[in-house]
Amino acid sequence: MALALACHPVPTVAVTVLATVLVVSAGNDVTTVAVAAAAVLTGQLSIGWSNDMIDVRRDAASGRQDKPLAAGTVSGRAVASATAVALVATLALSMALGWRAGLAQLCVVAGGWVYNYPLKSTPLSPLPFFVAFGALPAVATLALPDPASPPAWVLVAAGLIGVSAHFGNVLPDFDEDAAAGVRGLPHRLGSFGSAVTATLCAVAASGITVAGARPPGVWGAVALVAAVGLAAAGLVVVRRRPSSEAAFYTSMAVAAIGVALIAATGVLT
Repeated sequence: MALALACHPVPTVAVTVLATVLVVSAGNDVTTVAVAAAAVLTGQLSIGWSNDMIDVRRDAASGRQDKPLAAGTVSGRAVASATAVALVATLALSMALGWRAGLAQLCVVAGGWVYNYPLKSTPLSPLPFFVAFGALPAVATLALPDPASPPAWVLVAAGLIGVSAHFGNVLPDFDEDAAAGVRGLPHRLGSFGSAVTATLCAVAASGITVAGARPPGVWGAVALVAAVGLAAAGLVVVRRRPSSEAAFYTSMAVAAIGVALIAATGVLT
C-alpha cells in the first residue's frame, strides 16, 4: 500500500486516463489502446516513484508524513526497484507502439523526469508539463496504422492543460512544498497567482479547442461557457478563503473539459 501511495496515484491515474481517452478517440484498435495505456501508466509510475526518491531528504527534513519514503513506511530499495522495473517496462511498451509513437511517449516520460530534476525548483518548472502533455495527442495519432501528426493547435491546447495541471496540482501541498524548499514558478507566484494561472491555462486550452474545431458547434460553445463559469467560481472562493482547494478542483474540471473537447472534435482521427 505504501509503495502505491509513493507513486503519486492521483496524477498517475489522471494522466493515464487522459492518454487513453486520446488514443481511443484517434481510432486505434483495442490492442494498441491497451499497449498505450500500459506504456503511459508504467511511465507515470516511474515518474512518481523517482520524484519521491529525489526529494526524500528534503521531505524528511520538513516532516512530510504524507510521503511514504520520507516517513519510512516503504524502503528506498523497494521504491528504487519498482522505478527500475517501471522504466524498463515503459521503454519496451512505448516502442511496441512503433518508433514514432514510442518516441512521443518517451518524451512524455522524459518531461516528468526532467521536472523531478532539475527543473522542479526553478522558474522553468511549467516547461516539462507543456512538453509532456503536448506530446500526448501525438502518441495517439502516431500509433495509428497510418501515422500522422495532430494539428499544432491540438498540441498547444494539450500543453496548456499540462501547465494548468502543474499549477493546480501544487495548490493542495503549497505550504508543505514551500517549507521543504521547493521554489518552482507556482511558489514564486504565490497560491492565488498559481490559482489564476492554472485557471487561465485551462480556459485557454478549452478556447483553443473550440476555435480549432470547424465549426465549433453548440456543444463546444456550451462547454466553453461551463469552463469559464467553473473557473470564475473557483477563483472567487479562493480569493475569499486563500486556504481553499477550490481552484485546484475547478482547474482540474476545466482541464477535463478541454480533453473531452479535443476527443469530441474528431480531429485526431
